[in-house]
Amino acid sequence: MYIIHTSRIRILRVLSSVDMCLSNLLTFIRSSFPVELPELEGKVIGLYFAANWYPKCEAFTPALAAAYQQLRARGAGFEVVFVSCDEDRPSFERFHRAMPWPAVPFGDLPCKKSLSDMFQVEGIPRLVVLAPGGAEVVCPDAVELVHRYGDPAFPFTPARVAELEADERSKFASQTLEKLFSVGHVKNGSNEQVPIASLVGKTVGLYFSAHGCEPCVKFTARLAAIYGNLKGRSQEFEVVYIPMDKDEDGYERSRGDMPWLALPYDGAPSRELARYFDVREIPTLVVIGPDGKTVTRDGRNLVNLYFDMAFPFTEEQVRLLQELEDEQAKGYAPSLRHAGHRHELSVVSEKSGGGPYVCCECDEQGLGWAYQCIACGYEIHLRCGRDVEDGGAVGAGQ
Repeated sequence: MYIIHTSRIRILRVLSSVDMCLSNLLTFIRSSFPVELPELEGKVIGLYFAANWYPKCEAFTPALAAAYQQLRARGAGFEVVFVSCDEDRPSFERFHRAMPWPAVPFGDLPCKKSLSDMFQVEGIPRLVVLAPGGAEVVCPDAVELVHRYGDPAFPFTPARVAELEADERSKFASQTLEKLFSVGHVKNGSNEQVPIASLVGKTVGLYFSAHGCEPCVKFTARLAAIYGNLKGRSQEFEVVYIPMDKDEDGYERSRGDMPWLALPYDGAPSRELARYFDVREIPTLVVIGPDGKTVTRDGRNLVNLYFDMAFPFTEEQVRLLQELEDEQAKGYAPSLRHAGHRHELSVVSEKSGGGPYVCCECDEQGLGWAYQCIACGYEIHLRCGRDVEDGGAVGAGQ
């Protein structure tokens, strides 16, 4: 069996054994070439199980690569070995080219199966971190740690995680709007500088988005409409675009659709905020209150559910809106026939089987109250259920 290192195209012969234990893992991946041995000896080893066909792996690999390069640059003893779950060799080779670390060869199925069985890998991406020499598992899955903390998570031990979590709690407790930003200003639509200090005392939405992302395009339009409504009512609300764009051209295109402020195009401040708020997908809307504390990281869902009524996005406001929905639901027929479905639909709430869903009529998000087909899972908003043909509603006793 061989490990292929992309940066030097060296072939390293290693031993393979299904009965291998953690104490001799280093022997399992030991090179027959002495010059390569220092790259593994005495280092923390991350076994990276992934596949290029899975979007979460595609998204995580750059984050791991960035942490890896940072650790290498400062001389930390860390090495990664890619264990591919790809379906064919070309996919493996294409995916591995984006990685600066070695890989178990695609064709060595016994080795890959041995590692997967040993560490009970049932989902990907998975990053199993081993102590130097492979004597013990330091962290059974460090994917979340890399996402949240990046290279500071090293060496991924419980003690280090406890330190990071304590530091995180301290930062959130002392959070202010000025502390969140590593820059002193943002830009308006005319490219004029707007001091961060001028936003203090307002409810501020931090909007993580990027050009070319279809869900972002759709949500940007909705958020822009709500932003205009709130501004028209003189509400103390502002939005700041936190660019996740891959290039400056995409950043400028994104800003063209946005009537609010934006961070200057510079990857570092945006990455810092994305990591601080643990942003895993876009679009994401994090809402900061007038006191500078985080109100919610779920602003996107609240906007989709309640539109501008969600403002100021506090737990109290959400509770009031849910109580209003509960009251309004009393005026709806308990069941009905809908033109888009062949079965009868019944009213459900979050307490009686309802939950997050996408309305099959308007393709918008819903939560809790819905008309639902118990047999098929077909769900529509209560308000969409009113758009039925004459005679379509079915009373409780019918």
